[in-house]
Amino acid sequence: MRTNVAYKAFLTIAISAGLLSCNNSRDYKNNSRATGWDINSKDGGFQYNTDYKEQETGPGLVFIEGGTFTMGRVQDDVMHDWNNTPNQQHVQSFYMDETEVTNMMYMEYLDWLKNVFPPSEDKYRNIYKGAVPDTLVWRNRLGYNETMVNNYLRHPAYARYPVVGVSWIQAVEFSKWRTDRVNEKILAEEGYIKEDAIYNEVNASSTFNTETYLNAPSKTYGGNTEISQGGKESQKMIENNADNTDGEGNSLGGQEFVQRKDGVLLPEYRLPTEAEWEYAALGLVGIRNYNVYRGRKKYPWDGQYTRSGDVKKQGDQLANFKQGDGDYGGIAGWSDDGADITAEVMSYEPNDFGLYDMAGNVAEWVADVYRPIVDDEFNDFNYYRGNVYTKHAITEDGSVKVVGTDDIEYDTLSNGQIVARDLPGEIAEVPVTKEDTYMRTNFTESDQRDFRDGDKSSSRYYEPFQEIDNPSKRMYNSPTYDNVKIDSTGEVAERGYDSEKRTTLISDEVRVYKGGSWRDRAYWLDPAQRRFFPQDMATDYIGFRNAMSRVGSKSKEKNKKAQN
Repeated sequence: MRTNVAYKAFLTIAISAGLLSCNNSRDYKNNSRATGWDINSKDGGFQYNTDYKEQETGPGLVFIEGGTFTMGRVQDDVMHDWNNTPNQQHVQSFYMDETEVTNMMYMEYLDWLKNVFPPSEDKYRNIYKGAVPDTLVWRNRLGYNETMVNNYLRHPAYARYPVVGVSWIQAVEFSKWRTDRVNEKILAEEGYIKEDAIYNEVNASSTFNTETYLNAPSKTYGGNTEISQGGKESQKMIENNADNTDGEGNSLGGQEFVQRKDGVLLPEYRLPTEAEWEYAALGLVGIRNYNVYRGRKKYPWDGQYTRSGDVKKQGDQLANFKQGDGDYGGIAGWSDDGADITAEVMSYEPNDFGLYDMAGNVAEWVADVYRPIVDDEFNDFNYYRGNVYTKHAITEDGSVKVVGTDDIEYDTLSNGQIVARDLPGEIAEVPVTKEDTYMRTNFTESDQRDFRDGDKSSSRYYEPFQEIDNPSKRMYNSPTYDNVKIDSTGEVAERGYDSEKRTTLISDEVRVYKGGSWRDRAYWLDPAQRRFFPQDMATDYIGFRNAMSRVGSKSKEKNKKAQN
């Protein structure tokens, strides 16, 4: 009797568990929990990628799990300039380049531009010219550096060295290009676009752009659907969509291009924010005991010194930096840090996130506009100063406006350099308007770079109901160079130099750079240190690396155990 009852109880539990499992599976995989309708039905209706696992790690990137940390200098502030006051911030998980962008990586970018937009053609000449690094940054009035001027960027001996002579603007444009090439290759490998077209059939009027593909896919590659739908998977989508019609030929659902909801394409490559860069450089995971950090870190590595304490490597320098007056590498031999200028990437040990050269070698551009104080009172989550909100330009027929070969617009920078605003194949962007921000509480205008710092309300002479005509009354009364004129040949005809008395170099056009370089003393190796430089100028000691946002879960490990 007891055996029979136990058997019935076990059978009931097993059936219930099976039904529950089926219900959960049906809810998530095959049926909508909102309506009960089928998902991904062959008969039509809502189609969605229910098999998506997690974001793939893009080429060159390392996963950085987000968290809370103390941003700013926690050591003594010997300069007393309030430039990096400690504040608590939280950053979401993201990805970051394992190393700085190298000369070879940047040369690939230049090679692609030269092939697609031949500089021999007048209307494309400034596209390539505006992307080339400034190799003259190596020159010094009292130094012989012509070897680097002529060889550093292009010679294979420096292929794996970090690229320099790149302005912040050029670094941003490289990031956009990299996004498109990575996603283009993904679509080719997954069989959505014609595989060999990315090498053989792309030209100035037929290029791929990620946002164009997602928002106006039929306009990708200049409207050449033989390329944009030339893969095996795309052909299946087209056939399925054609078959999925009613008796009158009306479509019952389906798609002919990859969409954002399919999870195939990666988010954009971009410059890291200052908070992300500092968090990643610190690598605090290496000194974590359960949910508490064990002390403080002065450098990306553990310890208070720049030399290794490891028995096998004892005394070796842990980064490439200037050790003293005239001492860029140490005495040749055992105590040498291995480099007098920049060093080959991965020459030193990585930090606890697996990132190389987060101190020394080259300083690095980050995305932020510089201000002396991080406004943690307003925001302590994914902090970033530099937002300029835009929207897609719309044509008269209601479609997005894609830049054509005759629509290229150029910006003239303060130093006279000419750079393309948008490349053919990209969607034209325009600022958001007051109508777009009506009744919003989270933002009120397009350009938010000087929000709460440098705008009228924070000026020294705040006049709430009228414009401040005298720029000297602004909090950040920086030089302006807006008189550069270009002649009919595209060359600089006249330069404008600011002759007014100015009180600061800070403006909305200066960007933060982080980390010490081969030219810097150990003081600047602290990840909290921050400096700024004009966004359209370059040096021989500032490079960059890319980051990418993570979508979905904070961690790659679903069930993490406490770490000792």
